[in-house]
Amino acid sequence: MLLPDYDFMADMTEQTTTRFVTFITPNLKRFDLAIMTTNRFYGKKLITDLQSGRTAIVGQDDLEQEGYLEYTYKLTEEEATDLSQFLELVVGAVNFTD
Repeated sequence: MLLPDYDFMADMTEQTTTRFVTFITPNLKRFDLAIMTTNRFYGKKLITDLQSGRTAIVGQDDLEQEGYLEYTYKLTEEEATDLSQFLELVVGAVNFTD
């Protein structure tokens, strides 16, 4: 199949690591997450909420941004606080290596 009108900006294949985590918060909210570690995104994680299908690139700076998790994953403030507490353990510092 030829794609003469497509202008590819990137097309790469990479080995990644995916961690699947299911947990229930003290407020009884269940999270089913797929957390992908990749060399892309400057060390940030690609995190998918498997229940909603919502995916975001998340780093420490995103966790510190007010309202980021609420908006991205459509959570209440309480749910986002619980998720953030877990993600603080998972998400490391941003790594600029370009």
